[in-house]
Amino acid sequence: MLGAICGDVIGSVYEGHNVKSKQFPLFSKKTRFTDDTVLTVAVADAIINKKYFGATIHRYSNQYPKAGFGGKFRDWMKSKHPKPYGSYGNGSAMRVSPVGYAFDTIPAVMRLAEKTSSISHNHPDAIQGAQAIAVSIFLARNGKSKPEIKSYIETEFGYDLNRTIDSIRQTYKFDVSAKGSVPEAIIAFLESTDYEDAIRTAISIGGDSDTIACMCGGISEAYYKTIPADIVDKVKQLLPPNFLIIIDEFYQKVVK
Repeated sequence: MLGAICGDVIGSVYEGHNVKSKQFPLFSKKTRFTDDTVLTVAVADAIINKKYFGATIHRYSNQYPKAGFGGKFRDWMKSKHPKPYGSYGNGSAMRVSPVGYAFDTIPAVMRLAEKTSSISHNHPDAIQGAQAIAVSIFLARNGKSKPEIKSYIETEFGYDLNRTIDSIRQTYKFDVSAKGSVPEAIIAFLESTDYEDAIRTAISIGGDSDTIACMCGGISEAYYKTIPADIVDKVKQLLPPNFLIIIDEFYQKVVK
């Protein structure tokens, strides 16, 4: 899941200032973690410590209210008794990466991905997006090839993954829907040559850059098995100590 977090952090400064190029600085003075990271850590915490997803995500989001949450999610987090609100956005796909490591079968991963999504994002498109990212991670960490991952996701989720990043980049605009960002994140992974290239490719699309890079980064870490040490070191410097504790515990107990 650190791959997802690094993608979010690197993409944080490009969401509002799209670059439409793979040539850009990975870090700047304004680089930070966003809501994607907060909720990814929340999901990991719930998994390793057997907590309720809804309560854990609610608590984390309220601890970091200025992390960049969307308007409807802010209403959800402010509620004393939050209920799902029919969102078809990518908010559950961005936080789902720990789920791809949590179980040893696709059906189990699918069920948990739906569970983590439906507490807030209970629209079928959002659930599908979270499941697609989680299953992509599951397949990647289990040694499946890119053609195998592509074929499975196309068949099971109906996404068009035959487009190229160059063609997408030309006309792509800000789109926080799951259907309008999850396939693009997967395509960025499929076209990449290594982890850093995957993040650069994802951000170059434009749009919701931190979340696209977060989703792509989760899959890319699982596939390439490594993240450049300089990226990891820089990102960890930007994270709160309690996040680092959960991340380390997750890797010790779940990723191994």
